Amino acid sequence: MTEPGTRPADPSDTPAIAGRDAAAASPAASRRTGLLVTLVLGGLTAVPPLSMDMYLPALPQVTAALHSPAATVQLTLTTCLAGMALGQMIVGPMSDKWGRRRPLLAGMVVYVLATALCALATNAELLIAFRLLQGLAGAAGIVIARAVVRDLYDGVAMARFFSTLMLISGVAPVVAPLIGGQILQITDWRGVFVVLTAVGLALTLLVWRRLAETLPPARRHSGGIGEALRTMRDLLADRVFSGYLLVGAFAFAALFAYISASPFVVQEIYGASPQVFSLLFGINSVGLVAVGQINGKVLVGRVALDKVLGAGLAVIALAAAALLLMSAGVFGHVGLLPTAAGLFVLMAAMGLVMPSTNTLALLRTPHAAGSASALLGTSTFLLGSVASPLVGIAGERTAVPMALVQLSCAVLALGSFLGLCRPWQRKGESSHGGRTAL
Repeated sequence: MTEPGTRPADPSDTPAIAGRDAAAASPAASRRTGLLVTLVLGGLTAVPPLSMDMYLPALPQVTAALHSPAATVQLTLTTCLAGMALGQMIVGPMSDKWGRRRPLLAGMVVYVLATALCALATNAELLIAFRLLQGLAGAAGIVIARAVVRDLYDGVAMARFFSTLMLISGVAPVVAPLIGGQILQITDWRGVFVVLTAVGLALTLLVWRRLAETLPPARRHSGGIGEALRTMRDLLADRVFSGYLLVGAFAFAALFAYISASPFVVQEIYGASPQVFSLLFGINSVGLVAVGQINGKVLVGRVALDKVLGAGLAVIALAAAALLLMSAGVFGHVGLLPTAAGLFVLMAAMGLVMPSTNTLALLRTPHAAGSASALLGTSTFLLGSVASPLVGIAGERTAVPMALVQLSCAVLALGSFLGLCRPWQRKGESSHGGRTAL
């Protein structure tokens, strides 16, 4: 079911080509346009992993180069994540009012400038400030990409498209730490930000040239800040939407606990090189992407999304519990391989959780996709920014805080799913534009 005045979307649908009518395009041109737009949206959703993961192998080097403790350097991750959270709250409602293109282009330009400034930072305090600005601006790509998907797709098609985006954007966490590790072979950590600047510039140009507007004027909100706040209040008053919001946020916090702590766990505790860490990180990301594709190609349309989501959350909780037992020494001294295996299972299960959460939440909000996307993104990034400093609270020589944070987040995500979403009460229910159990 779609919002009045809109058409149901299909995976083969393509947005209007700028300056032309998509309906007049040839079938071959439509396929090319659809693929190009998919690649652009995938690139926009890749902004967070590019900004975070390419920089991860350099964290120990930044700690030494700027003469700052590890906890301070980890704040460069936290502030970037917090900036992405706050930025989405600003850009999401803006995109509902002014359309998707203008806020997106403005954000990407500032992102490029902020990333270049990161490469010039002379101390940890400046780097933290520039990373905050980088996150604020980079938020535009994240929130608007999800809103564009909601503009174009519905129901099962939306779930499948989110899985496709995971395939494209999932390449970023696979290659980013590998590229970061290789950059450190030929230059220092500043070179990582130079490469990120070039990537951001290329993506900005591609958006400017190829991504058309997907929100027609008739569907835009005319109100100001007051209306935006009322819309968000109404969204949060929806118990089921808030439940999916919390599920996604706590799951992402468990993921970010891994992202923030793994460079120190793998390199400092187990003595691996930056290149080995990058390889392990890439393998884990491949697991996430592969499971996401199994979800989109095999499970979606055959298994209810709520069942897929519940199974993914259960696997994450079990993997986090195993990691906590291993890091606490319950099984004696374990090497890198068992820990890496536990992290792989946890990461792979995210391929079931993240597309399902986004789809189930956005199905309820066709009338305010930008604001809903902003709330989803802000909650995940805020909880992720809280998880980041917690994993280093006991120093750099133990993985217990990382595993404990992951298990706590997994339990809270499961609790939100069971206590607020209550899928067994909504079987077959049609809600806000789509079935809740697909």
